[in-house]
Amino acid sequence: MLISKIDYLNLLPFYVFVKKEIQSTQQKSIINYKKSYPSKINQDFKYKRTDAAFISSIKSKNCKCTDVGIIAKDAVWSVLVLVNEPNKIDNESNTSNILADILGIQGKVAIGDKALKIYYKNQDEFLDLAQIWYEKYGLSFVFARFCYNKHKKYFEKIAKRFGASKIKIPQYILKNEAQKTSLTPKQILQYLEQIKYNIGIKEKKSLKLFFRKIDEKKFSK
Repeated sequence: MLISKIDYLNLLPFYVFVKKEIQSTQQKSIINYKKSYPSKINQDFKYKRTDAAFISSIKSKNCKCTDVGIIAKDAVWSVLVLVNEPNKIDNESNTSNILADILGIQGKVAIGDKALKIYYKNQDEFLDLAQIWYEKYGLSFVFARFCYNKHKKYFEKIAKRFGASKIKIPQYILKNEAQKTSLTPKQILQYLEQIKYNIGIKEKKSLKLFFRKIDEKKFSK
């Protein structure tokens, strides 16, 4: 079984959990090997080059998905639009580019750990797309869902167990991620407080609204 890995800090708790959950050394090495960014993983999933992955919300509509995802509590800090920059999409993203368009935000889209570093440096004028969505609709924005191509029972079980778990990130992993990202362990933990993973009634309502806004945008063009 192949699980693709988005190599961003927002999924650090999930991969800490998976490494404990999956005992096979071979499977663990596969997870680490299949690292990429969201838009590339979306393609791999579409063409069934991977069995399971966190799929961008915009690409997950017709997929077999669990009730686990990447959700902003309100602001997310890692999906920004730099408003003083010329309009430019982030090639690593699918959902965030569309979200900026739906919200009518002009500028350069930045996602992931590079956006988080911009947030903490606070040297650029930016808008947090999840925060704007939350302020406008009173709903947490769902950026991705954990979906699968096969092995339904196995991945549904993984998702359910993860959703019910409280994950503590080991200090050695925090230090390693801090070194990789040039952030501090404290900043990483602060950021992870902004992320939740269980998709409940309100999160499903938010997804439906997002899909409707996409359809309205297409219709208006």
